[in-house]
Amino acid sequence: MRAVKGANLASVFLLELGVLAGVGIWGFTLPAGWIIRVVAGLGGPAVFVLMWAMFGAGGGARIQLTGVWRLGLELIWFGGGALAWYQAVGPIAGLVFFALWAITAAVRVGLQGGLLVDIGRDGMTEPPPD
Repeated sequence: MRAVKGANLASVFLLELGVLAGVGIWGFTLPAGWIIRVVAGLGGPAVFVLMWAMFGAGGGARIQLTGVWRLGLELIWFGGGALAWYQAVGPIAGLVFFALWAITAAVRVGLQGGLLVDIGRDGMTEPPPD
């Protein structure tokens, strides 16, 4: 069970990086002038980082969201990443990205009882306190 939790935690982290990469690629490949592409390519990921730091970061979020609010955040965040991949690369990339998020979310809910990733003292995930 510990190996599954660790693998899922690593997968969620890679998907978080994938959101930032997708939004950056989307911004830099917009059919616009170079100034707009640079602003979108750097500013888009910056907005996503700010949103994740404020509401999504496992133990360090300013406002820790749980339940349906956490689901909404993840749908916006990972869904936004999937849309960015869809626009920048193609529909298959966006759909695969979203499907991978859905799988990791289902595993988190199944193993932890919720979407919130909580890092324990041993570096493994633990269910959030009630």
